[in-house]
Formats: sequence, structure tokens, C-alpha cells
Amino acid sequence: MYEKDFALWVEDTVNKLKARSTEELDWENLIEEVESLGARDRRELERRLTTLFEHALKRCYVQLSDCYRGWEVTISRTQQELNRILRDSPSLQNYFLQVSDECYQNALKNMRKEYDAEFPNDYLFTRDVDSLLTEEFWKL
Repeated sequence: MYEKDFALWVEDTVNKLKARSTEELDWENLIEEVESLGARDRRELERRLTTLFEHALKRCYVQLSDCYRGWEVTISRTQQELNRILRDSPSLQNYFLQVSDECYQNALKNMRKEYDAEFPNDYLFTRDVDSLLTEEFWKL
């Protein structure tokens, strides 16, 4: 059923779990799906963090004042989304710290392709997660 109709497989699996009918579960695919949930959340965190850095770099180093408001709005929305991710999965805060340099480097690479501006090679933003996700850190 898993390969033929995923939605039906999910419904059937949920019903079996609710009924505590564990003998009939498709364990292999259930384990795979649960593992993929964690990977999905980590990828989402990386994607959002890269977006945050891209817009922060633009806001700090690209001299297009007409664009500042849009970049600041994207920064704010991205901060909110990252806060939601960490609220729902607080254990991802350690992962956040582990991948922040990589996400910064990815953002830097993207911005150098998109803009002719001088961006710093080194990470210059705050390393404090709460500040990074709540403050207008580009103004500090």
C-alpha cells in the first residue's frame, strides 16, 4: 500500500497505531517516514537560516536603499519561522549552532553571484541565537 497510495497508507497506519495494533504495522516504511521527519526539519532550518543570512548580507552590504524595507521584512519573517521551528523542536538549537557557519558560507556564495558588493568572508553576525532571531541585528 505504501508505494501505491501513500495517503491511504498513512491513514491505515494511524488507525493501526490508535488501535494499538502493532503486529500489523508496516514497520520498515513507518521507521523510514519517522526518520525523514527529522531530516526534513533540519533541511528546513538550514534553508531558512541561509535565507536569513542572504537578506542580512544584502541589507548590510548592498547599497540599494529602496530595497531595504523588503529585505528587512524578509529577515523578520524568516526570524519568525526559525523561532517556530526551534519552539516546536528545541533540540534543533544545537543543530542550528552546528550549521550556522555552513549556512553563512552558502548565503555568501549566493550573494556574491547575485551582487557586485564587498561581502565579508568571515561570519560577523551575532552567535547568540536569541539575538539573531529577535533583534534587528543588522543595525547593531
